[in-house]
Amino acid sequence: MVGEVHRQIDIGGLRSRIEPIVTEALTRSFELGFLGSMPIDGQIDHALGFVAILEEIHHGPPNSVIDLGTGGGVPGLVLISCWPTSRVVLIDANERRTLFLEETLAAWPTSANAEVVRGRAEELGRDEGLRERFDAVTSRSFGIPSLTAECGSSFLCGGGQLVVSEPPDSTTKDRWPEEGLQLVSLVQAESVRSSVGFGYQILTKTSPIEDRYPRRVGIPAKRPLF
Repeated sequence: MVGEVHRQIDIGGLRSRIEPIVTEALTRSFELGFLGSMPIDGQIDHALGFVAILEEIHHGPPNSVIDLGTGGGVPGLVLISCWPTSRVVLIDANERRTLFLEETLAAWPTSANAEVVRGRAEELGRDEGLRERFDAVTSRSFGIPSLTAECGSSFLCGGGQLVVSEPPDSTTKDRWPEEGLQLVSLVQAESVRSSVGFGYQILTKTSPIEDRYPRRVGIPAKRPLF
């Protein structure tokens, strides 16, 4: 199965593209409890894996990307720093986190093409300005695979990629079953690892998602498709 293939992708040359404001903002985010316990440098390296994967696929920055459940700004703020000319949308349902991110962007001169949108992904995935409008979707820790696929696909245009951070030693076949992905118009592309060891699953959008997806708030998590 293609999705079981693990390939390494290098992030070393990308670190120089991180603006100082990103490290400062993520440090503050960490202090506010919006990020996990991983050191900030590790959080940035993790985010750069998304950058490397999507730049390889698109032969440069994608035109548009949405960060699903951006939380304290990873990988969202890193994407903005690396892709200042791309449309980058950070979505999250938490008011404190989104206010923090809005304040960060307001003080960031090169973030004009970025925006923060507060709301539940199940509802935002039906917004005409967001539904199937993006070349790529990133997800670091949004939720279970089925929830991530159902919500993520609703933002992707045809041929776009959903890139999901994977836990160590995960089994692709179990996490991303072919039949389940087909329900939300996705197929496995491949699994990759960054040069510092983080894993990612790449899924590709094959056709428009059915109108019934995503289901109403809470249902995708309570009644997963797979």
